[in-house]
Amino acid sequence: MNDSTTPDSQILIQLVTIQMPFGRFKGVLLCDLPVSYLEWFQRKGFPEGKLGMMLLTIYEIKLNGLEYLLKPLRK
Repeated sequence: MNDSTTPDSQILIQLVTIQMPFGRFKGVLLCDLPVSYLEWFQRKGFPEGKLGMMLLTIYEIKLNGLEYLLKPLRK
C-alpha cells in the first residue's frame, strides 16, 4: 500500500533507468537531466502522460535536494 507521503519505488526506479526519448537530451537518463532543462519544461509545460509526470517528479526531487533517494537505485 502506498500513501501520498511515501515515494513510489517503481517511479524512482524508472527515473534511473528510462532515457529522455526526444529533444536536446535524447538518450540521457531522466535522473541525469540538467536542472536548467527541467526548469525550461516547468516554464513551457511538461508533456502529457507518464513522461510528463516523471519529468515533474525528477524536477521536484532536484529542486528539493532529494537526489540521494535515487543513489541506491542506480546501477
